[in-house]
Amino acid sequence: MSDKRIQELAEKFIAAWNTQEVDKVAACYSEDLVYTDPNLKGEITDQQALRRYLAKLFAAWKMSWSIKDVQAFKNMDGAAARWHATWQPAVGGKTVEADGMDFIAFKGDKVQRNEVYFDRMVIADLLKK
Repeated sequence: MSDKRIQELAEKFIAAWNTQEVDKVAACYSEDLVYTDPNLKGEITDQQALRRYLAKLFAAWKMSWSIKDVQAFKNMDGAAARWHATWQPAVGGKTVEADGMDFIAFKGDKVQRNEVYFDRMVIADLLKK
């Protein structure tokens, strides 16, 4: 896969996440997906579990991401996508920002593996009830 195509897929992927629509985001992932992020205790490995997680996540948070850069991997179809994000509780209140990175491995035009990395302490105060 060309670097240009990987850049296009990464941009499409982030754009889907910015909609915060479960169907649009889930459509970016392959059936044999593996998803991890700092808010999970393990991995999500199927579409049904991903959809449940996304529904809960999007109900709780207003989030947005912007890509800083995408570095395509040379030995596989994938990239490291560095981003800047904002989080705000869905009910309103303080907004926080952070930088992070996604490790994205593609299977065709779908994301097969997505590992999300950011400092979860940035949202720690927003998690306190």
